[in-house]
Amino acid sequence: MDLKTDTAPIEVLEDLLASRFSCRAFRPDPVPRATIERILTAAQKTASWCNSQPWRLEIASGAATEKFRELMYGVASGGRPNSGDFPFPREYRGVYLERRRESGFQLYNSLGIPRGDKVSYAKQALENFNFFGAPHIAIIHSDEALGVYGAIDCGAYVGNFLLAAQALGLAAIPQAALARYSGLVRRHFALGDDRRVVCGISFGFPDQDHKVNSYRTSRASALEAVAFVDE
Repeated sequence: MDLKTDTAPIEVLEDLLASRFSCRAFRPDPVPRATIERILTAAQKTASWCNSQPWRLEIASGAATEKFRELMYGVASGGRPNSGDFPFPREYRGVYLERRRESGFQLYNSLGIPRGDKVSYAKQALENFNFFGAPHIAIIHSDEALGVYGAIDCGAYVGNFLLAAQALGLAAIPQAALARYSGLVRRHFALGDDRRVVCGISFGFPDQDHKVNSYRTSRASALEAVAFVDE
């Protein structure tokens, strides 16, 4: 991303937030290790409760990505029962359901999938476990003793990882779907029993010509999410 050196810091941040998107088609080209390390160095500045910095990452590249991709896709497509370390949403209601549906229909429309085609919906959902063709996959995990607040800190880290990647001309997509197989992920990467899988991040160079990357989700206005209390 080419940013002017005289741009105010808030404008740089606004540009990054506005241009970032969840990439669902990547080029196979690997990202140089120095670039990945620069993302990690920037994201490590993330604020955390008591400065605990609970996030840890396993980043697969090259043959390791292919091995993990084959494992996850095979398990997910085989319908194996799954469970995550953290509870998933019980349900989406009201405006949250409306936003979820809008996002889903945008995705399906970009791919030419007719509304109600559940077979194609399921096929596209499996692309999560193909990492959308990304050459790199990061698994973010936290310490069990820190509970949900460790996961919240990891969420803040994920946000900064995404922005750092965007600033370096890369694309990424955070994936809670991978955390549905937390036990499998732990065994594959030989993580301790005290580690809790928060999510994955697939990242690399975006395939700008792929139609699935052609749409952008909407956002509610800032004032819809806030209540000012002055007295």
